[in-house]
Amino acid sequence: MRDGLTLIGAGLALGSLAAWAATRVLKSQLYEVSAADPLTFGAVALLLAGVALVACFIPAHRATGVDPVNALRAE
Repeated sequence: MRDGLTLIGAGLALGSLAAWAATRVLKSQLYEVSAADPLTFGAVALLLAGVALVACFIPAHRATGVDPVNALRAE
């Protein structure tokens, strides 16, 4: 889970910077919405972080149910 959280944090940081940079290009195509709307940025970041956490949690939860001796024997 720790490795997944590290990747999620890095991805959110880099993605937020890239999205903020892209707002300059998309500014002319947005109507009645600010190009750098903090509510939208925050909502999307929370949604993506939640999905990524679930994607990390499911395999980690399954791995805790495996007997280590059987896993090492299979290798």
